[in-house]
Amino acid sequence: MNTSYARKRNPYRRGRPNGELQGSASVQDARAPRSAAIVRKAVFPVAGLDVGLLPATKAAPKEMLTVVDKPLIHYAVEEAAAAGIREMIFVTNRNKRAIEDHFDMAYELEAKLAQDGQNELQELRRLFPADVRYLYVRQAEYTGLGSALRCARPLVGDEPFALILPDELIDAEEPAIGQLLSTFYAMHQPVIGVQRRKPDEPAFDALRTGASFRERTHHVVRLAREANGGWDGFVAAGRYVLTSSIFEHLDGKPMNGSPEVSLHDALQLLLANEPVLAYEIAGARFSCRTKLGLLGATVHYGLKHPELADAFRELLRQVRAVSPQSAGVASAHA
Repeated sequence: MNTSYARKRNPYRRGRPNGELQGSASVQDARAPRSAAIVRKAVFPVAGLDVGLLPATKAAPKEMLTVVDKPLIHYAVEEAAAAGIREMIFVTNRNKRAIEDHFDMAYELEAKLAQDGQNELQELRRLFPADVRYLYVRQAEYTGLGSALRCARPLVGDEPFALILPDELIDAEEPAIGQLLSTFYAMHQPVIGVQRRKPDEPAFDALRTGASFRERTHHVVRLAREANGGWDGFVAAGRYVLTSSIFEHLDGKPMNGSPEVSLHDALQLLLANEPVLAYEIAGARFSCRTKLGLLGATVHYGLKHPELADAFRELLRQVRAVSPQSAGVASAHA
């Protein structure tokens, strides 16, 4: 779809002179999804090859790399559970069995903890709530988020659902996906979680937005994959609340010669039929698909850990005190 067509069809691109949204009444009523169903399911696409973190991910899933004392995938599931979601759907592959094992019951471990003390056992059970269901579907060949969502479609059905990318770790007072759910329940329209682009993000999914009509909420005008450049607007932050209408566009013709219809290509097509919202997530985001992002998340969460924060802060002070130059001099005199 060319950009000009998307702009013509989006009735929320500009406001009227009096500040009222163009087409905000009749068009919104006609194009908004008919259902205000509760979001009960979250999809976690975890079938990628994880080349950005090699060699750590040569034999271990990226989603199982730990930040302080929990793997990335656990933070993502905790976020969904804290927002009230109780069905977790993982799109995985044959090399990601560790994720299934992590959320499975460990009988031997629980028996050992029951013998040694109830505190550790209670903490383990708190981390894995009994009312949360974990469902898995295999993706034979990873070709992007669009193909991952198609694999999850039989488990999602016709319900609205959350989509969470575990390698985008967001620390927020209100769960990041919960912030999107609040907007979804208020407007009954698909929502993309966004933040302002960070200067060190080399490639990103950029969103051009139109009128802002609620706090931190904007109408999406266009989505595009941006390379290095001066774009300093909103970028996708790895959180989405979508309706089943997205699946109609995932089966379309691939754009730009790509082998698959990407998620953002499908969202761009969806814009021709119904509004898509962008919600600016409040919280600290760490892109853990890079080594530097993973290190940043480790420092951030280490300094917040209730048991380790003070000792970790002292450790960082000691490390800063030993500069590379002084370390080299010490080594030379050893």
